[in-house]
Amino acid sequence: MSQQQQSQPQSTADTNTSTTVDAGGEAEGDTELDERTTLAAQVELLQEENQRLRRAFSHARRTDYRRSATGLAILGVLAIGGAVLFSTVRTVLLALGATGLFAAVLSYYLTPERFVSAAVGEYVYAASVGNYDRLITELGLQETRLYIPTAHAGANASQQSARLFVPEHQEYTVPAREDLDSLLVLTDDLQERGAAFEPTGMELFREARQAIAGDIADEPDSLCSQLADAVVDVFELADSATTEVDGNDGRASIGITGSAYGAIDRFDHPVASLFGTGFALGLETPVTVEVTTGDDRADYLITCRWELDEHEEQ
Repeated sequence: MSQQQQSQPQSTADTNTSTTVDAGGEAEGDTELDERTTLAAQVELLQEENQRLRRAFSHARRTDYRRSATGLAILGVLAIGGAVLFSTVRTVLLALGATGLFAAVLSYYLTPERFVSAAVGEYVYAASVGNYDRLITELGLQETRLYIPTAHAGANASQQSARLFVPEHQEYTVPAREDLDSLLVLTDDLQERGAAFEPTGMELFREARQAIAGDIADEPDSLCSQLADAVVDVFELADSATTEVDGNDGRASIGITGSAYGAIDRFDHPVASLFGTGFALGLETPVTVEVTTGDDRADYLITCRWELDEHEEQ
């Protein structure tokens, strides 16, 4: 009996201990659940607030455009009304009124419905260039970047094309244009092997050609100026671009400041790609592009080189 009496308190104590542990575990589990629920609610609120801010920003931008359109319309109406009252300056006021109304219509109906910041484009490009870098490393390709025209530069804008060739060997030969249609260039000649990519600047060049008044120049000086204007004024990919061209040496140097898409020395950056593609199509010759860090005059220096024809050298 004494042994049974002694074992009974121990059993009771064990039961109490187990109950206490279970209660503590349930309490900790409830606390973790509450924290997760609170965190999920906070994340949901932040997402809703982010969406609200985006809608508010887009609405504010559209409102600015609509206000500008309204102001131009009012100016146009006042000018036309003034033309009726003041016959001595009627021609000027009518021209001013017509211009104001026309600008108002354009501002109202051409208001952008969606705004994409440069940071978003930078994120997309950074992800793409990371994949390109890994692919080039896996294939063991060189650092040479050669932009090759694959269609006649004087052809229709929709028919223009160029490819970015990255050779496998340091000593390479430019592949035939028909061999550049494939991603991997695998020819019988080992010196022609490598990879061919669609340049980022191809579509930019087509758009730039439509925006440029007149035809794309076939002289290095004028062509470089046109491309620089497209980078800064048409696409706003950089704050400024200074050019220096040596046609006798087959070289063009472009200093870029304030790149909208970050570091230009990455693979096929839009700014460098536009110059490489533009020179290749404008001069109808393969063009190598090198990008280095600049100095106090520019953030980055883009150097484009091409081989001269025999008559050009003479």
